[in-house]
Amino acid sequence: MSRLLLCICVLLFSSVAWAKPQQFYVGVLANWGHQQAVERWTPMMQYLNEQVPDAEFHVYPGNFEALNLAMELGQIQFIITNPGQYLYLSNQYPLSWLATMRSMRHRGTTSAIGSAIIVKADSEYRTLYDLKGKIVAASDPHALGGYQATVGLMHSLGMDPETYFGQTKFLGFPLDPLLYQVRDGNVDAAITPLCTLEDMVARGLIQRGEYRVLNPSRPEGVECQCSTTLYPNWSFAATESVSTELSKAITQALLDLSADNPAAIQAQLKGWTSPISQLAVIKLFKELHVQSPDNSRWDSVEQWLKDNRHWGILSVLVFIIATLYHLWIEYRFHQKSSSLIESERQLKQQAVALERLQSASIIGEIGAGLAHEINQPIAAITSYSEGGIMRLQGQQQADVESCIALLEKIHKQSTRAGEVVHRIRGLLKRREAVMVDVNILTLVEESISLLRLELARREIQINTQIKGEPFFITADRVGLLQVLINLIKNSLDAIADSENARVGKINIELDFKEYQVNVRITDNGPGLALDSDTVMATFYTTKLDGLGLGLAICREVVNDHNGHFLLSNREDDALGCVAKVYLKKRGSEAPIEV
Repeated sequence: MSRLLLCICVLLFSSVAWAKPQQFYVGVLANWGHQQAVERWTPMMQYLNEQVPDAEFHVYPGNFEALNLAMELGQIQFIITNPGQYLYLSNQYPLSWLATMRSMRHRGTTSAIGSAIIVKADSEYRTLYDLKGKIVAASDPHALGGYQATVGLMHSLGMDPETYFGQTKFLGFPLDPLLYQVRDGNVDAAITPLCTLEDMVARGLIQRGEYRVLNPSRPEGVECQCSTTLYPNWSFAATESVSTELSKAITQALLDLSADNPAAIQAQLKGWTSPISQLAVIKLFKELHVQSPDNSRWDSVEQWLKDNRHWGILSVLVFIIATLYHLWIEYRFHQKSSSLIESERQLKQQAVALERLQSASIIGEIGAGLAHEINQPIAAITSYSEGGIMRLQGQQQADVESCIALLEKIHKQSTRAGEVVHRIRGLLKRREAVMVDVNILTLVEESISLLRLELARREIQINTQIKGEPFFITADRVGLLQVLINLIKNSLDAIADSENARVGKINIELDFKEYQVNVRITDNGPGLALDSDTVMATFYTTKLDGLGLGLAICREVVNDHNGHFLLSNREDDALGCVAKVYLKKRGSEAPIEV
């Protein structure tokens, strides 16, 4: 009994541990301090906990530096911040922008980030030009809604922010001390995010009449005075460690959030919308990184050469000698390698010729099927045209609608015949690989279409299964089509030559993974009698009239695509062979997983 109770306790503990949801941390820019950020965003995390099963979200507040470090250490998987920090981080880490915030104010606009340059109401400063040589305060040099937006304005006015102000004090977060410094006369002006002044007035911290905004403007629908252009609002982004399925679930939950939801009210937003263009922020960042040529390094080099003239001359001589030696080595290498390059070119031409010979061999084997496919549309065209002639001869007044219907049928059949010829010409005109975007599902359908008559004649069933969400690959269309035809034709011949009477079956499975597609062709033939390396060797064949090039060419073509080709017997204790082709997704740099 004691052992039984112990087992039950272990099972219960294991089930509880197994059911524990996965923990995720969402970095949040804490403009008004950590405590305010936690209070503001905790209901949003609770909302996501309810909407996304098996996941638990937590707030991770911090300033720019803290969030950058947390991202580097992998302590956060998501981040809610302004586009400025997002673009800064996206240059170092792969991030996916899921949704953009709709502001609680300003009629729910998605452009609500800007700067307000604030001075005391009784100061003598009227424009930004009056602040030349003065002391200003800002929260952070990386703050888009604050210092960076003001720098963009200064660039447009021809001012150099590095030298324009007498001193710039960065006070960090929260934002309250910025206006306190103006009030106490410690700084001449404060560069604050949009609505900072109005928020502090609403909280009873300051009096509105004691302050004034420089370069004031109020765009339509905006409730606060601003001094700069408005930029896109905060957004919700995910790191590359987050799965695609989880990102989709979170994005859907954010888009479904209504304005009257307690989470939206506490977060001071009207919901979320699809990510909006960041072109304005990108242009601003380009301006922020425009710098005049820096001559200080050349001055340092010149001074060093003056102080160490003999070492400088020696360094120049060593550099010239090393350069001449390098050029001489390159010349000798080019001279020696020219013959090797010519030999490689000839071998490549011979390989293409052999591949073309293999294509011609396949066309010869399926010639009867091709003739049948072409004869069918030609016979239909003849029948439709004769019927049309008889109809026109038997009627005094032509039936226009009937004639149009006949002509459409004739056009459809002629197009069908042209497609057959086009596919065959593509196989015969094999040339060097031309990489384009290819739909592999279409290639599979064309391969089956070319072999359809022979499959029917030998009563072999062929089925196609698709897993995952299909995508394009970058491939040589003709080469990959030849690989598929070779593999299907090999399975067809193996089943036909099998001594055991059975219903022939070929199954083609396409499994679309995140970064690659796995093509698996399985038959119920006799399987491989030898190991795969021997079977795929050049000029080795088990067919009486074979060339021994098919599988070797398949392996070469797949290797040219940076893919992987495997051939083996079935693993389910049934007779048959399995051909596996692994190909990368378009644009993927990830290695192939076998």
